[in-house]
Amino acid sequence: MNGRLIAIGDIHGCHLEFAELLTQLELTRDDRLVLLGDLVNRGPDSCKVIDLARAYRATALLGNHELRLLKYRRSHDEKYLKEHDRETFARLQPEDWAFMEAMPLTFEEPELNVVFVHGGFLPAGPWQKQPAEVVTRIQVVDRDGRPAKRADLPDAPAWADLWSGPPFVVYGHTPRPEIYKLKWSVGIDTGCVLGGSLTAFVLPEKHFIQVKARQRYWP
Repeated sequence: MNGRLIAIGDIHGCHLEFAELLTQLELTRDDRLVLLGDLVNRGPDSCKVIDLARAYRATALLGNHELRLLKYRRSHDEKYLKEHDRETFARLQPEDWAFMEAMPLTFEEPELNVVFVHGGFLPAGPWQKQPAEVVTRIQVVDRDGRPAKRADLPDAPAWADLWSGPPFVVYGHTPRPEIYKLKWSVGIDTGCVLGGSLTAFVLPEKHFIQVKARQRYWP
């Protein structure tokens, strides 16, 4: 593998922090960039984030926020929209929609035995066959082995706590104050839009680069 493979956690419209992190990474032509979904919503400028992702030829994975916007665009069903989605929806251009439509659910690098995903996987069953509703949204696993949100079941185990690999999974979606590193996974959503940090995980070296949020943007 030539160059580095670099994952960046949930950006949520924080284009200034994203630009700063890209500068710190000093990317070369051989480096590959994987954005772990939720590029949009909540933060100051979702369109500028997508512009940067496109300019750096990043592979951007589908997050639950992109999925929600895409579902609303296809169906015009209000159930898919949350209040803060409307501003993003109104500003997105045709090329932004095309970029989001092309987002894959996962990105695998077999040479490193690693898989990148927005939310995570159910520990039971092959990861390759799990649907968008699971892999973009899972945070914890309920008693019946079903995916759930941490807010709904605060005492349920995180899916990553039950994941015994292989492969090693790099994911975002569940914001935490610190990087959540386990034997078979690492969670790098460190809540930039909440006033935390934007985190990059660099392979094969397995080191982290972080940029502090300039402010708390949401809520």
